[in-house]
Amino acid sequence: MRISRIYHPDTLHPDQELALTPDASNHVANVLRSKVGQPVVLFNGDGNEYSGEFIDVSKRKVRVQIDAKLSMSLESPLSIHLGQGVSRGDRMDWVLQKSVELGVTEITPLITERCGVKLDEQRWQKKHAQWQKIIIAACEQCGRNVLPILHMPMDFQSWVNQSTQALRLTLHPRAQKSFRHINVGKDGVRLLIGPEGGFSDQELYQTEQGGFQTVQLGPRVLRTETAAITAISALQAIYGDI
Repeated sequence: MRISRIYHPDTLHPDQELALTPDASNHVANVLRSKVGQPVVLFNGDGNEYSGEFIDVSKRKVRVQIDAKLSMSLESPLSIHLGQGVSRGDRMDWVLQKSVELGVTEITPLITERCGVKLDEQRWQKKHAQWQKIIIAACEQCGRNVLPILHMPMDFQSWVNQSTQALRLTLHPRAQKSFRHINVGKDGVRLLIGPEGGFSDQELYQTEQGGFQTVQLGPRVLRTETAAITAISALQAIYGDI
């Protein structure tokens, strides 16, 4: 029997009895249909797991008794900050989910010239909350105990111009270098991926001025969601923990 992993945002410790959040309670009771006495693992992002069992399961409230704290890290030695151009439909959701599974450390959604999503500040806040739930669910599924940092969406140029010691990379099918020919240091990688419409000429110029190197994943032009996941996978395979 697979043991459920549930994110809980508050402080956790052994010999603690607590009620899960309403969203988590609904998932446990109505989706997983867990029963009293079944084991569960909680995590809150501090890098540990907390084992316990369900002591009360109803449709509106689920309570857990924690019995032990387990120090366990599945974090990659390679730090990757993904700057992802916001795309329409479920492309962005898919990139967030899979990049978390692959071990990305930080994610910043970027508003580019060809961004197909136009929202006011309040709706960006709601979109950020929705994306945060996707990240939490991905951590629950893949076993990570540390939540990647999800920054608020920001404009492309501001992110490109941020100061960083990380290696700056973006993709281009005609770049002269592949991932095997770059030097990734201890400060990790800042990886820039465009939206489905790609970058404008002005944005490409800004990346050059911002110190971004172009690398290629082969001669073919990849969709934005394919590009992000393939690039992260390549970096983890060569410099990380895959």
